[in-house]
Amino acid sequence: MRWFWIDRFDEFVRGRHATAVKNVSLAEEHMHDHFPGAALMPNSLIVEGMAQTAGLLVADAIEFNRRVVLAKVAQAEFHFDAVPGDSIRFRAEVLDLKPAGSLTKVTSTVGERVQGNAELFFAHLEPGEGVPKLFEPHELLRWLDQMHIYDVGRDEAGNPLVRPEW
Repeated sequence: MRWFWIDRFDEFVRGRHATAVKNVSLAEEHMHDHFPGAALMPNSLIVEGMAQTAGLLVADAIEFNRRVVLAKVAQAEFHFDAVPGDSIRFRAEVLDLKPAGSLTKVTSTVGERVQGNAELFFAHLEPGEGVPKLFEPHELLRWLDQMHIYDVGRDEAGNPLVRPEW
């Protein structure tokens, strides 16, 4: 089973920024195991949602030509717990994009309140550098379609993103 910690994209501007949403539900299994009797979304999983949002933004910016791997959580701070019924919005921004890696800033909010902030560094690895292939291209495209990335995605000039034909 694969774990996805974002439900959809609401905004996606190639190479710049993206906004994704995670709806926290009591139906999720980890809610019953993390702190029995006090259901909350673990901040480690919120970091994973941040990383998935920013990682897809970075992978798209480099045209999915290299594997994008979370290499470092440079900074993370959380102000309150997300609980069932909350909708977490992840706002990711690319701060620096280089051939070997990228630095992103991600903010999580619940309503108008800032829930957390993180700076995430991603390594860009060539195929065969010891990182397992996690997705076949058609699986990744199907997932991106389900998250509406090509419905809301735009390039820097404001033109709709074109879905790759892998």
